[in-house]
This record gives sequence, structure tokens and C-alpha cells, in this order.
Amino acid sequence: MFRIGRILLFVFLLSGLLATSFVSEAQKKGPLRPSEPMLKLIENNLKQACSQYKILKGRLPAGRFPKTYFIRTGRMETGEPDAWTSGFYPGTLMYLYQFSKDTSLSNEALQRMKLLEKNADRKDAYDLGFLMYNSYGNAQRLLPSPEYAALLQNSARALAADFNAKVGAIRSRETGKWQFPVTTDGLANLELLFWAARSGGDPALEKIAITHANTTLLNQFRPDYSSYDVVDYDTTNGQVVSRKTARGYADTSAWSRGQAWGLYGFTMLYRFTRDSRYLDQAVHIADFISGNPHLPVDKIPYWDFNAPPFPVPLRDASSAAIMCSALLELCGYTDPKKGQEYVAVAEQIIRSLSFDPYKALVGENGGFLLKHSVGNMPARIEVDVPETYADYYFVEAMMRYRQLGEKRSW
Repeated sequence: MFRIGRILLFVFLLSGLLATSFVSEAQKKGPLRPSEPMLKLIENNLKQACSQYKILKGRLPAGRFPKTYFIRTGRMETGEPDAWTSGFYPGTLMYLYQFSKDTSLSNEALQRMKLLEKNADRKDAYDLGFLMYNSYGNAQRLLPSPEYAALLQNSARALAADFNAKVGAIRSRETGKWQFPVTTDGLANLELLFWAARSGGDPALEKIAITHANTTLLNQFRPDYSSYDVVDYDTTNGQVVSRKTARGYADTSAWSRGQAWGLYGFTMLYRFTRDSRYLDQAVHIADFISGNPHLPVDKIPYWDFNAPPFPVPLRDASSAAIMCSALLELCGYTDPKKGQEYVAVAEQIIRSLSFDPYKALVGENGGFLLKHSVGNMPARIEVDVPETYADYYFVEAMMRYRQLGEKRSW
């Protein structure tokens, strides 16, 4: 009995020494660090993603970009080079190339991106950040080229051309029922303007981005930090005409992807400006999402946080992926305790998206990685299907997780 006690004491002391050693090593890396089980899961996910996107590549028609896939009919829906979603496919390929160093992935990305070049001079595209920065921005980050830089500068000027000084924002969409609509997802496009201004471009581009952000901050959010989808402005005086949630359950509801865009946008804005207002806003949005009583335990939100409970509303993997990527950036800007909370939510999202029913097996789902996203429920467009942007932000989130505790490259 005495011998067993000595053995247990020895084991206890040894485990304490190992724990102390682990903590000391961890402290060198900072308070936020990846866990080994998560890294292994992500490694496996990214390897499968490389294989899956080679299948998607083989199914994709020439001159087109993937949008979604309808499992029941086996039909892939693709988009023209000017579709707002067309930058996500090459952007995902560039992330997968960064992970794998497989040049067949980067070659496919660069080949498809040639089709996007004409967007750099468009004056009618409000989503040039999604189109050009997610594609050429990632290419410039990994394979710098004067050609890519020039295309990004032209794209930034084209995006800024739709800025209205009276409103203080960039127009978000062109339809007959709006005077000057501004959507929450437009925040994500501002990254293109910041990059251009700080890469030798016109400094006025950054001022336009900040003005747009401040207008959105003032008019797009409710007291509980949920957001409207669209705010329409009067171009003669800059006043708000109406606040709508066009792609959500109701004008007063919290459309989940809209909340995700707000979180992603203000986190990115803080990265560039270090303006505490943007950090505070991002934290408030993150807390609204993560503490929402309608957020399921697996952290994959319903398509709208206020969707009626019966019948059970559909989940939206795309919202979860965007939230996850944003949280993995935001965690590095907050205090360690809050940061750990955000990492824990992000880890749960990655775990949930890594298995059935959300992640497809290699060879399934038309080559897309994730299932069960919702594009536009009120219009019944792309409901409960894969989405190219869901894949992009899922891969981006996993790449960001791998960088926890290290110097960031985004």
C-alpha cells in the first residue's frame, strides 16, 4: 500500500512538472493557442478539401464559376465572371494552395481569375471586394505580382466610384425599389479600399471606407446590436428612407448572415484603423451572436435568429463559417478571457462543420465542402444547399485557427 502511494505521489509530481513545462511553453506563444486535437481535425479537413476541390474543378464548365449544387437533381449552378460570388472559388483555391503547396490548385485559381479581370473597370458592381479582393487579394498575398496589384487598385477605384458624399456610403445594390441601398455585407468590401490606399493607391480610398463604416455604424444597428439587412437613403439629403431586412424573416428580425457580415466587417475595420469604436461594435455583435438564446448548442445558427420555431427553421452553415472566421481574428484584439471565449465558440463551429450533416464526404455534394446553407429564404433562392462562400469562409477560418499564437499574415 505504501509502495502504491509512493508511485501515485511520483506520478502526481511528474504530471505537475509536465503541466508546468507545458504552460511555460504555451506562455511563450501567447494566451491564445491552437489545441492539438483541433489542429489534427483541421489538417484532415484541409486535405479532404484539396481532394474535393479537384473534383469540383473537373465538373466546372469553362468560363464559369461555381455557385451551388442541387443534390436531388445533381445539377450544379454556376455564375458568370461578374456574379458577386465568383471570387470565392479562386480565393478558396489559393487558401488550399497555401496549405498544400499543390500548384495544380493555384494554377486553376489563376486561370479562372483571368476571367475576372474585366470587373476591375466596372462602375456597376458593388461587390468588388468579394469579387476581386478575395481572389486577386489572396493571389497577391501568396504570389505577389505587379499585374495583380494593378488590378486591385483599379478595382478599388471602381468600387469607390459609387460613393455618395451626401449619404456617406457606397451603394450596395442596383434595383428599382431603392433610392440608395446600403447593406451590412458591404462592410466586407471595404478591405479592398484599405489595401489599395495602403499599397500606394489614393489615400482618399481609405477615407471613403471609414466614412462608409461610420454611416453603417450609425444607422444599420439596433440597440441590442443586431442589424438590419438594408438601409435605404435619400440621395438629396442623406437621410434614412427605410430600414429593411430583405433576406431575413422580418424587418425587425436578425438575419443570421447579416449579423455575421457585421461581425466580420467591424473586426476587419479595427485591424486597419485601431479605432476602438469598431472593436467595441465587433465585441457587441459577437456577444449578441454567441449569447443569443436562439443559437443552437452546436453553434450553427438558424437562417434567421428570429425565425419561428415551427416548423424547425433551417440552419445556415455559411453564417457559421463567416462568424467563425471573424471570431478567430477578433479573439486577438480583446482581453485574454474574452478571446478564449471567442476561440471556444469558433472551435465548436469548426467541430460541427467537420462532420455530418454539414461536411460532405469526398466525391459527394458536387465537389462543394459544406452542405446546408441558405442563400435567400424569402425569395426561395438557394435554400438548404451548398454555397461557394460558405466553403471560402470555412477554409479561411481553419487557416486562421492554425495561426493562433503566431504573427498573422492576413
